[in-house]
Amino acid sequence: MGPHSDSVRGPRWVRRSDTLEGPHVSVRCMQADRRVVVPTLIVATGDGIFIVRPADGDSVEIHLQGKPAEAIAVDGADPKRVYVGTWGQGLWRSLDTGRTWERSGESIPHQDITAVAVEKKANRRPGAIYVGTEPSRLSRSDDGGETWRMMDSLLELPSADSWSFPPKPDTHHVRWIETDPAAAEKLFVAIEAGALLRSDDGGETWHDRVDGGPYDTHTAATHPEAEGRVYAAAGDGYFESRDGGLTWSRPMQGLAHRYLVGVAVDAGDAETVIVSAAPGPHVAYGPRNAESYVYRKISGDGFQQVTEGFPSGDGVVASRLAAHPTDAGVLYAVNNRGLFVTKDAGNRWRQVDVDWPEGAFAHGVRGLVAFQE
Repeated sequence: MGPHSDSVRGPRWVRRSDTLEGPHVSVRCMQADRRVVVPTLIVATGDGIFIVRPADGDSVEIHLQGKPAEAIAVDGADPKRVYVGTWGQGLWRSLDTGRTWERSGESIPHQDITAVAVEKKANRRPGAIYVGTEPSRLSRSDDGGETWRMMDSLLELPSADSWSFPPKPDTHHVRWIETDPAAAEKLFVAIEAGALLRSDDGGETWHDRVDGGPYDTHTAATHPEAEGRVYAAAGDGYFESRDGGLTWSRPMQGLAHRYLVGVAVDAGDAETVIVSAAPGPHVAYGPRNAESYVYRKISGDGFQQVTEGFPSGDGVVASRLAAHPTDAGVLYAVNNRGLFVTKDAGNRWRQVDVDWPEGAFAHGVRGLVAFQE
């Protein structure tokens, strides 16, 4: 059973309705700060996903129960299209913003899906979908997930022989896929562990890792108003590129904990960055022995640890982070203590009062997305 904050209280009710993937459960929740306009939020956990829809009576829906969700992606141009990658149970697709689900990608050769992304700047609709797996393979769909093709040229890169995931050194996986909001067909693929790769043509050809770049990226981010800017939260620290991944800097000032898991960038300011961090991988993910922290960085300053209104230290798994898609200064974080929101770019936080189902985060938290329906 995952720990719960004392502030997580309120009425509960259960509603069941048939969906393509079976029944889902809706649990009533209440927001601690009613002035916050919250978009739809999807949380991935080791036992399915939670969807928070404030417009639908502040309910929390539970979908894909029993399926370890590893990654979430929403088509920004058509948010009815949502994709969830699961461990061992393949890719799932929704065409109605997560209300019903169906299998997709049965032709993908490995069903341990570790990363999913949708093209942000597409010349066609639906945008290209990219799916990464363990072992490291990349698949692409150009028709909304109906058909798939493998993009295996990345396996021919010189660094490929050195890729290795330390807990299972005989294998590795695609940890993150980030598509560029300024350039159609441009994407970054993080291999855990070994490389952050770049393609300028939708995965047909690849540029290998570069000297001084991240080796063990867990999350990457881009910004629609900062062309060429790439942010990486990695096991080997925090990295930024200002030229589309050609060169990298490692601005670590103020980070007392340097194993980074999540990163999010303020929608209104490409210089305001939030990261989650831990002393090391052994305390980042499992609630039983967790220890983690969140830091913020604004223009011209180093990182500062977030403390006001946000849990940190012992017992807190590394937070998954997401920026509000349009509102400046509004960001979200989720961990085993619950869901949190800031309206001042990460300086002060408030908990969103959700009556999570018992044991909601017993298997940790794997991902968070925020979008507008």
